[in-house]
Amino acid sequence: MLAWTIYLSFAGALLETLLPKGKPGLARALALLVAVAGLVVAVAGYAAGFSQGRITVTDVPWIPSMGIRYILAADGISRVLVLLTGLASVAGVLFSWNIDKRTNQFFAFYLALIGGVFGVFLSYDLFLLFVFYEIAIVPKYFIIAIWGSTRREYGAMKLALYSFVGSAMVLIGLLASYATAGAHSTGLVDLAHAGLSTSFQMWCFPLVFIGFGILAGLWPFHTWAPTGHVAAPTAASMLLAGVVMKLGAYGCLRVAMGLYPHGLDPWGFSLLGLGSWRDVFAVLAIIGIIYGALVALAQTDFKFVIGYSSVSHMGFVLLGLMTLNQIGMTGAVLQMFSHGVIAGLLFAIVGRIVYERTHTRQFADLEKMHLSRRLPFAAWAFVIAGVASMGLPGFSGFVAELQVLVGSWRAAPGWTVAAGIGIVIGVAYTWRALQKAFFNDKLPTAEDHPKTGWHDMAAITWPEATGVTLLVAATLAVGVYPRLLLDQIEPAVKTFLAGGVQ
Repeated sequence: MLAWTIYLSFAGALLETLLPKGKPGLARALALLVAVAGLVVAVAGYAAGFSQGRITVTDVPWIPSMGIRYILAADGISRVLVLLTGLASVAGVLFSWNIDKRTNQFFAFYLALIGGVFGVFLSYDLFLLFVFYEIAIVPKYFIIAIWGSTRREYGAMKLALYSFVGSAMVLIGLLASYATAGAHSTGLVDLAHAGLSTSFQMWCFPLVFIGFGILAGLWPFHTWAPTGHVAAPTAASMLLAGVVMKLGAYGCLRVAMGLYPHGLDPWGFSLLGLGSWRDVFAVLAIIGIIYGALVALAQTDFKFVIGYSSVSHMGFVLLGLMTLNQIGMTGAVLQMFSHGVIAGLLFAIVGRIVYERTHTRQFADLEKMHLSRRLPFAAWAFVIAGVASMGLPGFSGFVAELQVLVGSWRAAPGWTVAAGIGIVIGVAYTWRALQKAFFNDKLPTAEDHPKTGWHDMAAITWPEATGVTLLVAATLAVGVYPRLLLDQIEPAVKTFLAGGVQ
């Protein structure tokens, strides 16, 4: 059943290219229909997966001479991320309702990207996973370069170059593993049980982990993310933060940690207090948490605040993975879902609802507009999204970050203390953004009006209200009753810790 998320997305992309030009309404309706259908399939597949482990969806020969098979399978981790992708895809279409330039081409690239993301989360053959991974990268470039805004060509090219460098590192590691294992199969399970030597895993693990980590916003390879987020149109920003960065984190978990578990073993010596790759990447994750939060605190562009906050929050995902215990890694997967929903909501409010009406993202201009009175829906939506991002109890972020912190305390208490600093700074930059953009008391002068967009603002549209409601409902549902996701995630993480890829 879950395989249809892929097929529907690619079929929708093909149909979008065949639509006649000058029919933006038809292109939007088709994209929404395809996205909703994908979400329905994702929800049905998720519900059917309760009380089950890994389910093989499809397994047929693809390139038999090289041992490459078309294997689609899903465990609890995959099902949660497929569900996230379905939610993000519907919300992204709703917040792209204003696209009127080459609309059918925009949604063709959009649905192709979604199809690639679904494919990565369901692939259990490394060659197939890599193909879908590349398919997800290519449309991002065109969406940003054609429909983006601030320095869009630069942002698109930077994102593409970083992505392809990371892909090259991953490809080298996968080819080396395939050859070392005897070149019989590219199946994820087969390679995981091929008996790769500890020495091989020690050098291949960091190569593949960094390759995927680049897309996950791993510091110091994160600089593409804020630039790409700001340059991208709203839907692309939502997908970049919501699901594309999760591709990198998922690759770190499923491929790097699954294939090379001994790559995390102690080196046998200590360098600057670091005795394993686990220590190295945990420290980099913590630096990312604190650095991203500090830079977000200093930003004057509203969208850059959200861009750097994504780097900070993705640090919690990577830190959770490095705990190597069940509660920490469960929190990491839950944080993938939580951040995908909350970051998507934040980018939608800033990039679509606010920017499209004010034509500025600068706090110096926004703080004179009294948006809490003129755009009360946006103000209170940002209040909800902001407190969810800070980890207020009742929202998904609280459960996810709490599990990561508990897991990191069990692994190394110092990690938790350092990550806690990032949380405190996160509260500061969120309230600063909220105050400057929506609840500032500064009164505008007469000469401010022409350049700050002081005019009657368009009413909130039904796609905007629907998209906000969908994402708020998702983070609230998981925050109030986290067992909705934990009952799927915990058994998958337990199995992973017991024997890697099963």
